[in-house]
Amino acid sequence: MDQLGIRGKLYSAYMAALELGEATVNQIATRAGLGRTTAYSILERLEEEGLVTMVERGEKRLVVPEDPHVLLQRLENKQRTLIELMPQLRSLYNSSRTKPEIRFYEGEDAVRTVLWDTLTAQSKMLRGVLSTSQLLESVGEQQMEEYIQQRIARGIHLQVLRSASQDIDTLWPDSDGQLRELRYAPEHITLGMTTYVYDDKVVMLSSKREDYGLIIRSKDFANLYAAMFDGLWAISHAPAPQDKPARLRKRSA
Repeated sequence: MDQLGIRGKLYSAYMAALELGEATVNQIATRAGLGRTTAYSILERLEEEGLVTMVERGEKRLVVPEDPHVLLQRLENKQRTLIELMPQLRSLYNSSRTKPEIRFYEGEDAVRTVLWDTLTAQSKMLRGVLSTSQLLESVGEQQMEEYIQQRIARGIHLQVLRSASQDIDTLWPDSDGQLRELRYAPEHITLGMTTYVYDDKVVMLSSKREDYGLIIRSKDFANLYAAMFDGLWAISHAPAPQDKPARLRKRSA
């Protein structure tokens, strides 16, 4: 009965009416342990719900309980109403989710918090502009390796653009095994800040100096950023030996 919204004094009065059958308000009040005034208001509510009927018999006002089957009809009516309202409710729900949302994080864990959000990508695809030196400074190699293992375990692929001049180590190369496809941007374009786009989100990770992370949830903005990424991707090229920074070329010589 509680699931049907009949609880407390409402429940006591209804059960008393069922037990007594046709009875006066005073009789129901006594059986339910209610005051006369309270019993009247409770029985009026039960009548509104269609669970009892108030009838006049001579000088007496009697309460007649309805067949308990009305409870099943009541539940079916509620379900039918909910089904009819569902398209409208879903429309309101979906429209509320399309509103842009911006989350700003500051402090020591800000960059990590934002970076780990990319692991929620439902599309299993990330487009990333990465600054290796910035990530080593703000996240650290150990945490980045942990993040990469989590990304691989979740089957999330990464298309990544980097600047050859900004790479300082052989970290995170082009690799099928690590679900990573790397391209270098043209020399005249320096990519100094890490950003990702996935699903309906664009995230930005600052340098250690500024120490912040930003998540923008907007379908329109994500589509725009993805289109710009794809345009830059089209004019970028796969890694070649000459792309390695001088320190790395000496190491591999």
